[in-house]
Amino acid sequence: MDLSYALNTLFALFAMTLIIFMVPGFAMLEAGLVRTKNVTAVLMTNTMIYSVASMVFLLIGYTYAFGSWDNDSMSKWAAFLFQMAFVGKTVNIMSGGVSERTRILPLTFFTIVMAAFIYPTAVNLTWGANFLKGTALDISAMHDLAGSTVIHSTGAWALLAAILIIGPRHGRYKDGKIHVIPASNIPLVTLGAFLLWIGWFGFNGGSVGSIASKADADTVALTVMNTNTAGLAGAIVTGILLYIRYRKWDITMILNGALGGLVAITAGADVFDIYSPIIVGAVGGALVIFFVPFFDRLKIDDPVGALSVHLVNGIWGTLAVGIFGDVSLWAQIKGILVIGVFAFVSSYVVLYVIDKVIPFRATDDEQLEGLDYVECGMEAYPEFKQTI
Repeated sequence: MDLSYALNTLFALFAMTLIIFMVPGFAMLEAGLVRTKNVTAVLMTNTMIYSVASMVFLLIGYTYAFGSWDNDSMSKWAAFLFQMAFVGKTVNIMSGGVSERTRILPLTFFTIVMAAFIYPTAVNLTWGANFLKGTALDISAMHDLAGSTVIHSTGAWALLAAILIIGPRHGRYKDGKIHVIPASNIPLVTLGAFLLWIGWFGFNGGSVGSIASKADADTVALTVMNTNTAGLAGAIVTGILLYIRYRKWDITMILNGALGGLVAITAGADVFDIYSPIIVGAVGGALVIFFVPFFDRLKIDDPVGALSVHLVNGIWGTLAVGIFGDVSLWAQIKGILVIGVFAFVSSYVVLYVIDKVIPFRATDDEQLEGLDYVECGMEAYPEFKQTI
């Protein structure tokens, strides 16, 4: 008993550490995809999200989500730290998608609400205390290992609500045309994507919850293997489709294809055989290729492609468990619908109220000047000439 307790505690702490690598992963990915005049603001936002969301989850969110701190299989402190590593990701998904036109202070207030109420409610209904147990809206039968819906879709529904309220970046859609705003630092994008990929092994593998028996160890290894496979398939299929269509290798899209595959496998990496993740990840990459331009045609400005990666593939990955796994497809659909309606409506209301008190959107002049100087008083690349 003591040995399994110690092994599970060490495993949770190791997995938590891997997940924390996703903090610089999101920061580098977003910093590379925005213009140089907004990099410091993006880095500040990511620092704020990790700090504020983690503290609020410690003080309020964790107990609300799980009902208590009791844990028999590992140290309760390790169990908390593992769950704490997840909470900021919901806001990271949102912050990247509204970057280059969003002020830091109102986003901080939304981070507090997300970590204290919105995300813990999604956890409560699925992995946690389940205050809807026994009702028609009970979605505890949904299998969502590490949060294709609970984390990725929750954050992406909040992002969609934010974009609808805040609007696109200045000059993004003009004269009926979509104006491309190129990434500023491709090496940072690549570094960020691979840090996220590495963090995903803790994200999914750690969610198995135990490694203290042969069966548990095998499940953890299979989960990590399937996670990696889906990422590989997403990247390969995205690259092939891009080359067929454009005869170009767009590294930012290929990396987003890999991330799409990783999001998709997050719901069921523990229940698939070793071949299903190839299909799940491949479809995930193809969906990114299709939905990035689709959202642009709707004038939904998402600089990092987060809606395509996290919302679309969060839904696809949760459905895939019901298609390829021994899980009720209706249970998966019901979970998607309940979490989706709750996350979008609650986020929209909270964002709308905050926006009325402290506007989220920077003015057009502030966007032209750059949020680094306006919001932070310093520029990431002061020796470079600013571009609009």
